[in-house]
Amino acid sequence: MTPALLETTPSSQLSIQAHFDDQLQARPIRIASQATKTLSAIDFYSGVGGWSLGFKMAGIDIIQSYEWWKKANETNALNNHHRTIEVDIRGIALGELPQNVDIVVGSPPCVEFSYSNRGGGGDIADGLKDIEKFLQVVDHVKPKYWAMENVPRVAEILKKELLKGGRLFRFAHLEPEIRIVDACEWGVPQQRKRCIAGRFDFNLFFDYRRRAVSVTLGDVVESLSSSDPIDPIYGIQVLSSHLHDHVPEAPLSPEEERMNREMKAFHPIYNNMAFPDSPNRPGRTVTATCTRVSRESIVIADPEKKGKFRRLTVRERACLQSFPFTYQFYGDSHSQKLKMVGNAVPPLLTFHIAHAMLGTRPDAMPKPSIAVGAFSLPSLLPKNTPPDSVGESYPKTRRFRAALPHLRFKSGVRFELANSFQERKPAWNVSFYFGNSKNIQQLPLNESLERQIAERGVHLPQEFIGPIAEKVSLTSASKLQDIWNRRVAIGLHPYEIVDEIGNIAEKTIQWLAETAIPSKAILCDLLQDRSAAPGLPKLLKVSDAVLAGCLVGCAWNKRLADVDFNLEPENAFI
Repeated sequence: MTPALLETTPSSQLSIQAHFDDQLQARPIRIASQATKTLSAIDFYSGVGGWSLGFKMAGIDIIQSYEWWKKANETNALNNHHRTIEVDIRGIALGELPQNVDIVVGSPPCVEFSYSNRGGGGDIADGLKDIEKFLQVVDHVKPKYWAMENVPRVAEILKKELLKGGRLFRFAHLEPEIRIVDACEWGVPQQRKRCIAGRFDFNLFFDYRRRAVSVTLGDVVESLSSSDPIDPIYGIQVLSSHLHDHVPEAPLSPEEERMNREMKAFHPIYNNMAFPDSPNRPGRTVTATCTRVSRESIVIADPEKKGKFRRLTVRERACLQSFPFTYQFYGDSHSQKLKMVGNAVPPLLTFHIAHAMLGTRPDAMPKPSIAVGAFSLPSLLPKNTPPDSVGESYPKTRRFRAALPHLRFKSGVRFELANSFQERKPAWNVSFYFGNSKNIQQLPLNESLERQIAERGVHLPQEFIGPIAEKVSLTSASKLQDIWNRRVAIGLHPYEIVDEIGNIAEKTIQWLAETAIPSKAILCDLLQDRSAAPGLPKLLKVSDAVLAGCLVGCAWNKRLADVDFNLEPENAFI
């Protein structure tokens, strides 16, 4: 791929309140440097310019940036006013790089290393190609300082691959220090753990944490909700009409709210999260991709609509990433801008790394707001990209999964209602999973299990079977699927079923305890062929709940299966 040079025109000043204009015009861009001469740097996998902006704030010239994504290059160039080269970095010829460069920085793509990519099953070998290329550049340029940013998992991968026999062993002489840091400790309004590897004064970098000012998610949302917003990090005050990319999405629907809450507060495997996100602490990690109902979405109480919840705007996310209000994102769509922001390295973090390279003493470390002279609105503004509209319909095979209330035991142990498909015909069954993340097992909740429990003298009381039968009489697998797909508007919603089964399970647990039924012994009998199964001791500690889940799950599955079997063919899901 032939490199394409993107040139930019000088930017115009943002219309900021009059008392701020003089400061903007009088303050030089190159500031706060302790060095006797300006250092030069090059930036690889530069994205939208998080390294460039942070270094510019510290007074270090990024003389050239390299990035394959055209729109990210435009964003970097138009905001930071330096040359960006659009190129596949893996194919760069080392002889074409600038000479006598003091610093090399960069953020090789993290997608293959991220645990959010196929549960951590990304192509590590392919991801290492970019890290290998970055280290080739460092080895060739031989800068005074260098730094690389990536997801935390890369720390252990680097340590392993730099050893003898590893893929990166030929770069072991670079002797990088490898640390995991959390950006919020340097004043970024976001808990963002990252691996930083390189050669610079890490001790000095960590010393800066003592002077960092904590900014919370609530600070960001509140500042952007006012009529004349003030940047909570840099003190830039703008008119709300001059604030771009701050169009809120529609609030979450009741269904989306439930899904989001379930994924965060009641996830069967991962640690619980707050719903909505707490305004009294830095935000969670801003990601490049997430849906309105994904666990990774940051959800806040809507400041404009009491009792409603929404996701963050592009501008709120950018502020959590420590980009100033004046920084613009030149994506062609709302989702593209979200990707730009989520993939970026926080400039406030790179600002502190730059000062560590400059040797700035902690007591001489300038406040980020002193660099406000570097921030001005680009003359070419990005296109307006309103949030994507909320989906009104879904594929016929839309999937559903929800752990049942009172039957959630964490570590992957749970009873859940989920749909499945055979030849596109749906089934909605309660399932029981136990074990651990490396060895999940399933106990089928069918007539055979119900019979085994009955042989031990335990039958689900009719007072509990009745409500299940009543719910089943009002629906079928096909009807549930149509409601879930939003192809029909009237009928039982799957979450109503989830709650009803959970309520009956709670009553069954109480009944088992009150009648002193030996649930632990019964459970041992049922699982005698799995005595070595992982997690069995945990099941025995909650034996009443597990036995209740088995009874109620079997009752639901049998009765719904009977209804579906007797459906007329034309009523079946096609």
